[in-house]
Amino acid sequence: MAATQSILDWTLVSECPIPQDVNALLVKGEVPVAAYKTFRDTAVFTNKRLIVKDVQGMSGKKIEIYSLPYSSIDMWSTENAGGFLDFNAEVELWTKAGHIKVKLQKGVDIRKFDMLIANALLQD
Repeated sequence: MAATQSILDWTLVSECPIPQDVNALLVKGEVPVAAYKTFRDTAVFTNKRLIVKDVQGMSGKKIEIYSLPYSSIDMWSTENAGGFLDFNAEVELWTKAGHIKVKLQKGVDIRKFDMLIANALLQD
């Protein structure tokens, strides 16, 4: 569990258009809802899961895909940026796989992000 916890720490920089290459990963009935850029990667919210594309290495040819089904999330918390020296908002997810921390840079709407998770988990 400790290894998982140290791996799953992402920083989302800005909301972006949904990348077309995510369509190859979707199952029947799955629809992309929103996408966010990380420094080199992309995180896509669908109606069923969070997909994070992790580009690795200098050439960027190696790509790891993380898929977090919403059904594995037990609890979450959100914390807005505090002000002058506190630039990042944070989301923490407690899942069956471990604890995941997502940092949101200034400009990413923490309440919209919170609603994405709430809508995915709490609606029938």
